[in-house]
Amino acid sequence: MDPALLERLNTDVDQLVVHHGYTNRMRDYEVVFDVGPGGPHAGTPTFLRYLFRYCVEARCETSQSAEIWRASLDDRLLDLDTADPALGAYVWGVRFHELYDIRLLPGSDATRRWTEAVGIDFHEVRMETNAHDLNLLFSDLEVSEVPVGYAPFVAGEDLGPSGSVPPGVPSGGPSAGS
Repeated sequence: MDPALLERLNTDVDQLVVHHGYTNRMRDYEVVFDVGPGGPHAGTPTFLRYLFRYCVEARCETSQSAEIWRASLDDRLLDLDTADPALGAYVWGVRFHELYDIRLLPGSDATRRWTEAVGIDFHEVRMETNAHDLNLLFSDLEVSEVPVGYAPFVAGEDLGPSGSVPPGVPSGGPSAGS
């Protein structure tokens, strides 16, 4: 993997996470950042897609306390027009997470285990935001600009013959990855 790309994971950040999840083929994990001038409410945003290829683990957990979650259950907090920040709650309607930190972690038991088992190098990255923290185990990274209109998933898109798994391909279950 390109060392310069890996180094991008250890730099100071002034970015917003606007989307993250497995891609439609379920092998790679993408994180889309708004890196434009002044964020989503100032000027024309520029979006970058970080594609974490061969992502064998994605772990997302809240960075908010149970107290904040309890105060943030009201659906009015999903819309900026109806959200009242005076409630002391988290306003979900902003539609992005502020990225506090992104860093490549030193080799772990998990990365060493996957490297040995698959035969390619694996890395771990941690992203900390104001709402969720994300850890990814991956092998390669591609960074590209996101085109206008990009949609990670389109309902009604053809999933193949009846959305079925081709013959000879493990379809999941406890023994699929063993």
